[in-house]
Amino acid sequence: MSVPAEEATEEDRRHLIVTAARELAEAEGWTGLNGRRLAERANVDVGDLYRHFADQEAVLAAVAVHGFAELAAELTAAHADNPFPERAWAVMANAYLDFAYANPAVYDAMLALTPDLALGAAGVPAAPRAVFAALRAALLPLAQGRDPDTLAEVGWSLLHGVVMLTRGGRLRPEAQEEREAMITERLLWWPCPADGNSLGARGGMP
Repeated sequence: MSVPAEEATEEDRRHLIVTAARELAEAEGWTGLNGRRLAERANVDVGDLYRHFADQEAVLAAVAVHGFAELAAELTAAHADNPFPERAWAVMANAYLDFAYANPAVYDAMLALTPDLALGAAGVPAAPRAVFAALRAALLPLAQGRDPDTLAEVGWSLLHGVVMLTRGGRLRPEAQEEREAMITERLLWWPCPADGNSLGARGGMP
C-alpha cells in the first residue's frame, strides 16, 4: 500500500525513488534513466530527488544494494525450504539463476555497473556480503579440504558467467538446461560424481 505524500518519511521517499528507478530500468534499461523522469515516476520534486541521492550513480548503487538484499533473502528462503542438506548448493544456485533471469536490470546494477560493491573493497554494505555468505554456506559441505572462500568465488563466478553469456545470446539455447545442471549438480563436487550418480537437472530430483 502506498504512503500518502504528506505522511511519507525520509525512508519512504528513498524507497519510492529506488523502486521507481528499478521499474524504469527494467522497462527501458539504465541508459534512459534521468533525474526528471525518475522524479516524475517517484512522484517527488527533482530537488527532493537530489536531496536524497547526490547523483544517478548513488541511485544505481541503492538499487544494487536493495537487489543484493532481496537475493540474499531468496537464497535464505530456498535454503530453509530444502530438506536435503546434500542439495543445498543445487537449490541455492537455482534460486540465484531464477532471480538473475527475472530481474536483468537490477542484476546489472548489482554485478555489472557498481564496481565499488566488490567484495574486496572497503566498506561494502552487508547485503552483498550476505549473498556471498549464503553461497559459501551452501558449498561448504562440498569443500572436501578446499578453501571455502575460493570455492564460493568459483561457484559465484560460474553462475554469473552463465547468466551473462546466456542473456547476451552467446550460448546455445538448447543446451541451457544441461549447462546449468553441470554447474549445480556436478562441476563443484570433489571428487566429481559419476554421470549415473548425478542428482538431476535443474529444479528436480531424479
